[in-house]
Amino acid sequence: MKTDIHPKYYTNAKVTCACGQTFTLGATKEKLAVEICSNCHPFYTGKEKLIDTAGRVERFKARRTAAAKALKIEKKPRVKKTKAKTS
Repeated sequence: MKTDIHPKYYTNAKVTCACGQTFTLGATKEKLAVEICSNCHPFYTGKEKLIDTAGRVERFKARRTAAAKALKIEKKPRVKKTKAKTS
């Protein structure tokens, strides 16, 4: 077996939530930042709270249309080819 292939394990890793709560747990990173924790998650608290996810689809559509406009190339009008008559 290979030696020294596993990442360092921190038994007292500090986790900070966006709501301000901090707690410790075991992890492979020394410091972690999370957006939502069990203290502020609606499932655990029983309170409905709006999480800022609105606008993601609209931002994606705006980026897509902007990229399409940037890549849009003017098309030349099609000209029908005429067959040469052989007599």
